[in-house]
Amino acid sequence: MLNQPAGHVENGETLQQAVIRETLEESGWQVTPQAILGIYAFTPFEGADTYHRVCIICHAEQHITDELDPDILGSDWFTREQIEALPQRSPLILQCINDYEQGQTHDLNMINNRHIDPN
Repeated sequence: MLNQPAGHVENGETLQQAVIRETLEESGWQVTPQAILGIYAFTPFEGADTYHRVCIICHAEQHITDELDPDILGSDWFTREQIEALPQRSPLILQCINDYEQGQTHDLNMINNRHIDPN
């Protein structure tokens, strides 16, 4: 099942730090967040929990490790055509790709991490 790196923000962590950590854990790549692509909500079926995604555009700096989270079978780069041909965990994968290809971006300064640093 194909998915983009995703996860949770840990206590004491900014959203940007979570993006860096989760991407490294799930892909082995060190990234630098550049912009917000969008904020998405997805309910897979009636009565299911709604999943929220903040999709961040990142610059891939370098491949660091092949040791990934135990639930991750592998990490690779795919073309859009390959992605469309594979089973996907969520329709948000292609929605994010579409938004990126259309040039959608929002400034990272939209993220308020005051819960981390109250000053």
